[in-house]
Amino acid sequence: MSEEFHLRSIAVTAYGPATLFGLAQGSMLPVIALSAIDRGASPSIAALIGALLGIGSIVTNIPSGILATRIGERKSMLVAAIATAAGLAVCLVDLGRGAGALLVYAAGILLIGAASSVYSLARQSYLTEMVPGHMRARALSALGGTMRLGIFLGPFLGAGAMELWGLPGAYYVSLAATAGAGVIVYRVPDLELSDQRRAAAAQVTTRSVLRGYWRTFVTLGAGVLLLSAIRQTRQVVIPLWATHIGLSPTASSVIYGVAGAIDVLTFYPAGKVMDVYGRRWVAVPSAIIMGISFLLMPATHGAVTLAFTAMIMGFGNGIGSGIVMTLAADISPEAGRPTFLGIWRELADAGSGTGPVILSLVTAVAGLAAGILVSGSVGFAAAAALWTWTPESPRHVRKKPQVTAGLRR
Repeated sequence: MSEEFHLRSIAVTAYGPATLFGLAQGSMLPVIALSAIDRGASPSIAALIGALLGIGSIVTNIPSGILATRIGERKSMLVAAIATAAGLAVCLVDLGRGAGALLVYAAGILLIGAASSVYSLARQSYLTEMVPGHMRARALSALGGTMRLGIFLGPFLGAGAMELWGLPGAYYVSLAATAGAGVIVYRVPDLELSDQRRAAAAQVTTRSVLRGYWRTFVTLGAGVLLLSAIRQTRQVVIPLWATHIGLSPTASSVIYGVAGAIDVLTFYPAGKVMDVYGRRWVAVPSAIIMGISFLLMPATHGAVTLAFTAMIMGFGNGIGSGIVMTLAADISPEAGRPTFLGIWRELADAGSGTGPVILSLVTAVAGLAAGILVSGSVGFAAAAALWTWTPESPRHVRKKPQVTAGLRR
C-alpha cells in the first residue's frame, strides 16, 4: 500500500472527527472561566472549574480503556460524542447566578472532560489497528496534528459566534463540531477482529496489564510522564513571562498564537522521521529543544526575543506530535489494547498535572525565572529517560508480552 493512498483512505474517517473534536474543545476553552464568572464564581473558583476538564479525563482514563475493550472503539467514540453534546447542553443551561448555577455548569465541564478521555483513547486504538506498522508514526502524528489544528482554529470560530450570540455562541460552535464528528464516526465501519482476538480481549483486566507491563510503565512511562510535564508547562510560561516583562495581553496572545502555528506546521515531517529512523530521533530532540527554550526564556526582555523563544518552544513540541501515542501503540498488546492505553494515558495526564505544579512551587520560593529554569530541567530529564528506554527502530519493535486469560487474577 502506498503512503499517499493510505493517508487519503483514512483522511475522513480518522482525521475528520479528530479535527472536529479539537475544534469543539478549542472554541469553548477560552470561555470556561468567563462563563463561570458570569454565573457568580470568583477567579479562584473559575480556575477550579476549568481544571475539571483535566480531572474528568484523569478519573476516566482507565474506565475508558475498559469500555473500549468491551464494546469496541467505534461505539466508544459514539458514546463520547453523545456525552460531549450532553455536557455542552448542560453548560448552556441558564440558571442565573449562584451556587446552584455553578454546580450545574461544573457538572457539564466534568462530563466533557470525561468524554474527551473516552474519545481520545478509542480513536488512538482504532487508528493503531487500521494502520500498518511501518506508517504508524506518520498516522498518529497526523492524528495529533489535526487535533491541534482544530484547537488552534476553534477560538477564532468561537469568537465570531460570540459576536452574534454572546458567550453561548462558543458552545454552539462546539455543539455543531461535536455533532459533525459524531456523524462521521457513525458512518465509520467497525474494526474486523477475529473471534480469537475478541475472546482474548474479553479476558483482559487492568490488573493483568499492570502485572504484564509494570517494567515498561516504570521506565519508558517515566519518560512520557516527564515529557508531558514540560509540554503542559509550556502553555503557562509564555503568558506568565510576557506579563512579567510588561507586555500587553494582546502581545502575549499574538506570541502564543505564533508558537501554536509553528507547532501545527511541523507534525507530519516528525512522523516520517519516526517511521524511517526510529522513535528516539524525534522523542529526544523534542524534549531537548523544549528544555533549551525554557532556559532561554528568562533571558528575553521584549516581544521580539520572547516570540523567537516561543517559536523554538513550538517547534520542539510540534516535532513531538504523536510521540506519546506512537510509543504506546508500539508496545501495547493486541488483545486488550484499549486497557493498556488507558493506563498509559494516566501516566501522561499525571505528568500534565505535575508540570505546572513544579513551576508554581519553585516560583513561590525562588521567583518566576527560577521556576522556568527548573521546569526546563524537566525536559532534559525526559530526554535522558526517552533516550535510555525508547525502542531503537519501528521495524524492530521490542517483542511484547501477551496479556491473556492466564494472567488474570
